[in-house]
Amino acid sequence: MRPLALLPLAFKQLVRHRLRTLLTVLGVAAGMFLLTAVETLQHSLAEATETTAADTTLVVYRENRFCPATSRLPEHYADEIRGIPGVREVVPVQVVVNNCGASLDVIAFRGVPDGLLLKYAPEISIIEGDLSLWEKRDDGALLGEQFARRRGLSAGDTFDAVGITVHVSGIIRSPFAQDNNVAYVKLPFLQQASKTGLGVVTQFNVRVNSSSDLKTVAAAIDSKFKADQQPTNTRPEKAFFAETASQLIELIGFTRWLGLGAVLAVIGLVANAILLVVRGRVKENAVLRTLGYPGRAILFLVISEGGMLGLLGGLLGTGLAWVFLRWQSFTIGSEGHLLAIRPEVVTALFAIATALLLGLLASVFPAFQAIRQPIVRSLRD
Repeated sequence: MRPLALLPLAFKQLVRHRLRTLLTVLGVAAGMFLLTAVETLQHSLAEATETTAADTTLVVYRENRFCPATSRLPEHYADEIRGIPGVREVVPVQVVVNNCGASLDVIAFRGVPDGLLLKYAPEISIIEGDLSLWEKRDDGALLGEQFARRRGLSAGDTFDAVGITVHVSGIIRSPFAQDNNVAYVKLPFLQQASKTGLGVVTQFNVRVNSSSDLKTVAAAIDSKFKADQQPTNTRPEKAFFAETASQLIELIGFTRWLGLGAVLAVIGLVANAILLVVRGRVKENAVLRTLGYPGRAILFLVISEGGMLGLLGGLLGTGLAWVFLRWQSFTIGSEGHLLAIRPEVVTALFAIATALLLGLLASVFPAFQAIRQPIVRSLRD
């Protein structure tokens, strides 16, 4: 007997008890919604903190400073950094945020010198408005796509935050989550609007020739300004985020326990539902075995029902989590750096596969319970 031929029968058995099946699927969906959210957090954090061979950017910050409001460096440092061997480009950046602590509602302005925006963020593309409008206006701002969506802004609007009023010249899109969640303005305008003064910046973004130059160039920069009044601390961009957002990383690390709880809840829910199914179908299973169905067929039938419950709940919960996270575009900020919580296809596939596997595993014990009962006793009961 072909096991796959029993799949339609397993599906019919689930449909016969619609309410029980619906409640089980909804319970599994709730667990997989939570698991998908947790895995999205973990995946987003890994992308933001794990250095790869393609990373060639250093962040030069004021030593022993974390919040952008306390990091102040002379803008003329840029000319001295450019003379260091291995340095390809230096961009002074002013960063202003509304909250330095861990928060879901972070507004971040990044001021870059006129003409250096595409060197600082070469991957951005204008999806609404015009770059020339931004270049013409001193108070022009280019908003990241997700930033604009959360605030309900479009090109031509006026936006005020952190005591800074800007004119939205355009909306940008980038493959990097950081760019999609900030507002780019001109450096002199932001220096004056934030009252930090001309000639003072928050940090320098330094691009080196290759990833092998990161440590050498970072050591050379810090050594050069070690004796100055404003010493520096230079780190790779992702390592800088990992160090400054330590509280955020600890918070996200705790969510792994929530994911484990969701997994255990799904196993218990499916196992309980299948046990009820097995106990309610004692005579039916005995009749099937009397008609010639072997024990392995009953085993496959019960396990496939659990797999279907897990798969249906996984598809529903993962789909809802995907839509919710894409729609809300959550961003967590800490010390002026942003972590965009953006679901990926690989995360969704992992969650669905996990739901299917959990459904199958949870059905193993009830399935063996079904085939261990003697046929005569089952028919008599």
